[in-house]
Amino acid sequence: MRRIAVVIPSYKVTRHILGVIDSIGQEVAAIYVVDDKCPDGSGDLVTAQCRDSRVVVLRHEVNQGVGGAVMTGYRAAVADGAEVIVKIDGDGQMDPNMISSFVQPILDGEADYTKGNRFFNLDEIGNMPPVRMFGNALLSLMTKLSSGYWDIFDPTNGYTAIHANIAGQLPYAKISKRYFFETDILFRLNTLRAVVQDVPMDATYGDEVSNLKISKIVGEFMGKHIRNFGKRIFYNYYLRDMSLASLELPLGVISLLFGLIYGGLRWAGSSEAGVATPAGTVMLSALPVIMGIQLILAFFSYDIAAVPSRAVHRSARFARRRSRGA
Repeated sequence: MRRIAVVIPSYKVTRHILGVIDSIGQEVAAIYVVDDKCPDGSGDLVTAQCRDSRVVVLRHEVNQGVGGAVMTGYRAAVADGAEVIVKIDGDGQMDPNMISSFVQPILDGEADYTKGNRFFNLDEIGNMPPVRMFGNALLSLMTKLSSGYWDIFDPTNGYTAIHANIAGQLPYAKISKRYFFETDILFRLNTLRAVVQDVPMDATYGDEVSNLKISKIVGEFMGKHIRNFGKRIFYNYYLRDMSLASLELPLGVISLLFGLIYGGLRWAGSSEAGVATPAGTVMLSALPVIMGIQLILAFFSYDIAAVPSRAVHRSARFARRRSRGA
């Protein structure tokens, strides 16, 4: 039997967490509830009232955020010999009956990491608050750029599953521990060339209160996305490998900037002198702009085609399940 583990970060979810645990099917061998210094004592609640022998309560002395809680659960599950680790929230927004849908692509060797996507069913999207819908769309675009996974959507979706061989290779010390966790881990997975697959799921909103306010985090996430985009381009196109795309991007940027700066200065000079800008000057500035845009588009075309497509958790380099600080 394949050993499946579930990690549940626990912070202010005392109203729902016992019901979530009760809903987890017998295909799961172990359940790790990570009390992230919960002010409501959710860890104590589970310890006192839950009689499920699969449940292990882990505790943080200091609140570390959802990312820190998940990584604590990952470490414990990998150490205990889990094969696939599923992460669900304790607030009841994620249906535990879907665990097999997240696990099966990994067991079949089709993916290394699966995540939920609430945008597949157009009829169900209407249940999502408009601000959250817009924020998710914007964050998805930024995530595609920074992570290199152009074929996924809904990056803040926390319903995920990962093969333990991949989880054991993640640089836990470097992954964001708070709300950027789901997005940052995608960047880290790309550096491992792991295959990520979306799993369609419905959006569910009950009486739970989300701590994530997308309208407040878009600006904060922007800087982190830019940082990860720069790292990914350097790692994939200059440090680990060189290709035609490695030339297209810098040449495209230089050409575009030259055309814009040269043309802007010439136009300003002509405007100040009260004369029309010569046609030759216009062409000399327009051609680099056109060429630069074409080169940049060619780079992104290559980047989109380079999305990892072959699962790597069975390869020899991931055979040893251990964390590293790279």
